[in-house]
Amino acid sequence: MTKTMRSVIIADAGPLIHLDELGCLDVLTYYPEVLLPEAVWQEVMQHRPQALQHSLVNFKQQQSKVISLQVEALVPLYTLHKGEREALMLCVQFSDCMLLTDDTAARLAAKSLNIKARGTLGLLLQSIRHGLRTYHEVLAVLAAIPSQSTLHVRPALLAEVIEQVRAEAKKAT
Repeated sequence: MTKTMRSVIIADAGPLIHLDELGCLDVLTYYPEVLLPEAVWQEVMQHRPQALQHSLVNFKQQQSKVISLQVEALVPLYTLHKGEREALMLCVQFSDCMLLTDDTAARLAAKSLNIKARGTLGLLLQSIRHGLRTYHEVLAVLAAIPSQSTLHVRPALLAEVIEQVRAEAKKAT
């Protein structure tokens, strides 16, 4: 697979913690680097420090050089935490970026700012398209989420995603 120019990736703590719990941080190797604001770095260091030491993922601490009044206005509206706020501020700085977050409020805030957002489930599905995981590997990881991860996902949504991956796997064979 040839490396092409990819969006700047800015992460909230959730997906990093969840992917590490599932042994899947390598799905981030598709991206040349993953930018982390200070509050996100500290949160991951507190809850899952080994995640930041993954040998194949290039994590880089990055502070925003801008203060966005739009982001500041969204913080109380969506009850955003410090890491989500800092990640959104950093997103405003880059024209072509994607926010990694599993938080619904942060996704809504990102959408209102026209920032692309993806979470743990989306990254796992994307890993199939990028050739980093097979359908069967992703199915095993999805099945392990309730027992091996702190990711909170509605059981009905998880079942729907699993069924979607099964259907796509059948089409591919």
